[in-house]
Amino acid sequence: MTPRAGTMRLACMFSSILLFGAAGLLLFISLQDPTELSPRQVPGIKFSIRPQQPYNDLPPGSSRDGDLKAPTEKVTRDLSSRAPRGLNLLVPDRPRAPRNMGARLRPRQRRRRLLIKKTPAAAAAVPANGSAGPFVRPAPWAADGHWVTLHRSQQERKQVMRQACAKYRASSSRRAVTPRHVSRLFVEDRHRVLYCEVPKAGCSNWKRVLMVMAGLASSTADIQHNTVHYGGALRRLDTFDRQGILHRLSTYTKMLFVREPFERLVSAFRDKFEHPNSYYHPVFGKAILARYRANASREALRTGSGVRFPEFVQYLLDVHRPVGMDIHWDHVSRLCSPCLIDYDFVGKFESMEEDANFFLSLIRAPRNLTFPQFKDRHSQEARTTAQITHQYFTQLSALQRQRTYDFYYMDYLMFNYSKPFADLY
Repeated sequence: MTPRAGTMRLACMFSSILLFGAAGLLLFISLQDPTELSPRQVPGIKFSIRPQQPYNDLPPGSSRDGDLKAPTEKVTRDLSSRAPRGLNLLVPDRPRAPRNMGARLRPRQRRRRLLIKKTPAAAAAVPANGSAGPFVRPAPWAADGHWVTLHRSQQERKQVMRQACAKYRASSSRRAVTPRHVSRLFVEDRHRVLYCEVPKAGCSNWKRVLMVMAGLASSTADIQHNTVHYGGALRRLDTFDRQGILHRLSTYTKMLFVREPFERLVSAFRDKFEHPNSYYHPVFGKAILARYRANASREALRTGSGVRFPEFVQYLLDVHRPVGMDIHWDHVSRLCSPCLIDYDFVGKFESMEEDANFFLSLIRAPRNLTFPQFKDRHSQEARTTAQITHQYFTQLSALQRQRTYDFYYMDYLMFNYSKPFADLY
């Protein structure tokens, strides 16, 4: 064999080895799971590329617009410890994106849903068929199907509220939380609850419930009206420093209860102006009678008693009203700042017993604690109903009714109440 032929043979062998090596490498890459090639996040390292989350998945207090809203830092152990007890129940959720069957499921990356914001779950289990569906525990006092109905009702109420905020209060999400925004929120630290007080929507009884939960009383029936409102037993959120405010906003369960606006207004008028009152008569009554009643008597101007509902509505709608706004007839959207504070639970006065006991079950309140049904003041007088409200509003002109509806329009919109009169637009 000549030297030239030997060199050519060695070159051919080397080329064959390279070709076989390249083919093997290509085969190995084609068989490799693509998920194994992506970088994995380890403690202490954050990747800059994150999947976008839909608005509904944002935790309470978070915002797409930056860090001005209170951040949410709820931890898994808190959620599992506060989830309601009972039987496992599968609740259908939003349709999920198709899962890559070749990808490995990592339990640590399986997101736990926040209490009420998503399906409240004591444990997330994977059924035998391999589909990861959220299992939840229904409240002990409710039937399974009814519990699911209540949960879905909460989701719908919060969705309506968020849509109204997004449409009409877009700038609210970019504002910082101040002590003024949380001045109506009462704190119950033992069960980690924040309650926004809405007067004439069951607030007295709710504060009684919070006092029992906090261990300040053994029964709601034992707490007098003055103790509830003037005893100072419950702290307001604005009495904490900024760190304490943001911590509680991000980790506590936030709830409010609302009421049909016209009904709430009539209830406030009946309570404050149709009964003796040492504050509202001399402060509001005198000013209303002096401004809106022609030829008011000296006795009426001296005591401030006897204000009529049309006169009260005149005061309410006057942009230059002689005395300021009062919490008993102020907008819920102003009292509780629902476009800035992401509430976990929205209850309604019209379904108070059902909603209240559902909430108490969710936060694992004592089993023997239920929402009280007694009337806090003027117990011999009938509660303000839709029929009674209609009787008061028939005293107004069509224009006054329309202007009053416009005044409370955001409350009607945010909490999905129907127009109370057919001639309203």
